Amino acid sequence: MTDLTQNCFRALADPTRRDIIQLLAGTEMTIAEVSSHFDMTRAAVKKHLSVLSDGGLIEVQARGREKVNRLNRHGMAPVLSWLEYFDSFWDDRLAALKTAIEKDKS
Repeated sequence: MTDLTQNCFRALADPTRRDIIQLLAGTEMTIAEVSSHFDMTRAAVKKHLSVLSDGGLIEVQARGREKVNRLNRHGMAPVLSWLEYFDSFWDDRLAALKTAIEKDKS
């Protein structure tokens, strides 16, 4: 598993960060705008945003004195790629089970 994939899973592990991702899916927001949705300090929200950025899930752009956060539409790619292996794994296992059951019936 690559560092980016690990950072992505680490970012997704926290429910607050998942909530932040949902917020940013609708619009870009400054740290203050994100903070207004949570009962925590601005510094705590900034730390969550940093973890999301390290995981590649959000992008941060400086606009004057403010930093605007937005969802990275390709940020989930490492997770989806990792899950594809298991999708294929279970397809193969279930197909083998189906074959064994059909063989046992006849």
